[in-house]
Amino acid sequence: MSDPVQQQIDAYNNRDLDGFVAAYAEDAVLEDGEGNVMARGHDGIRDLYGALFSQSPRLHGEVLNRISVGQYVIDEEWVTGIEMEGAPSEVHAAVVYRLVEGKIAHVRLLS
Repeated sequence: MSDPVQQQIDAYNNRDLDGFVAAYAEDAVLEDGEGNVMARGHDGIRDLYGALFSQSPRLHGEVLNRISVGQYVIDEEWVTGIEMEGAPSEVHAAVVYRLVEGKIAHVRLLS
């Protein structure tokens, strides 16, 4: 069985936008900790992460801890090498992924 969460982490670290988007359901929703929608669907994910990947050649995400419960995967992640104006260069976050039919359907990013 493929692991879409690890697939998107690996693609993130390789700045592989197509591989990253492929881990997500067509209608996936990414939200911040307050429930504000950051991206919706493949086009929204592509828009959000395309700029990050192109502007941050040293981008790297590391999973510090992972918990899997049913359809949920909860990662503690440490991201470095972010080079976008107005964004911190490092982020420590808890990320809650909900999986549906082998794809990431929903993400809540707590940082």
